[in-house]
Amino acid sequence: MEEQPAYKIAITVIVIKDRKYLITRRSASKKKWPGMWTVPGGKLETHDYLSLPKDTVNAWYNLFEKVARREVREEVGIEIKNIDYLTSIIAQYGETAPDSIIISLIADYDSGEIKLQEEENDQYAWISLEEAKKYPLIDGILDELVMTENKIKGIKTEWKRFNQ
Repeated sequence: MEEQPAYKIAITVIVIKDRKYLITRRSASKKKWPGMWTVPGGKLETHDYLSLPKDTVNAWYNLFEKVARREVREEVGIEIKNIDYLTSIIAQYGETAPDSIIISLIADYDSGEIKLQEEENDQYAWISLEEAKKYPLIDGILDELVMTENKIKGIKTEWKRFNQ
């Protein structure tokens, strides 16, 4: 019998406002990366689509975008627009958690004031790429910010280690 992998699917969002990027510091109570800085995001849950009517006979469309909006609204209290794909990630955590498929998106700030979901994050900052280098970001996030800068300039890049 062929083994079927079990994946958690998560969405992360780099939110852009006035050429600055929203980062949040993970609460000290978090199991993974407490006190590290990251971008808003979270896991895809079945209610993200099962509670909605299907867009076609068998399918829901724009699901990652819906999850992105929900997660950003829940974690930081703001609305986003112009959601676009950035990159994809497979993360392995060993025996502590199932492997994750992470879809990294970018979006423009739309409206609202930051209100942190305290069990998730305890601080936030709007930062430039240069300022990002001063924060203890989860590994890979700084490279995603470089990709975002490139995308804004019209340069398409795949994820790699950029020389910051």
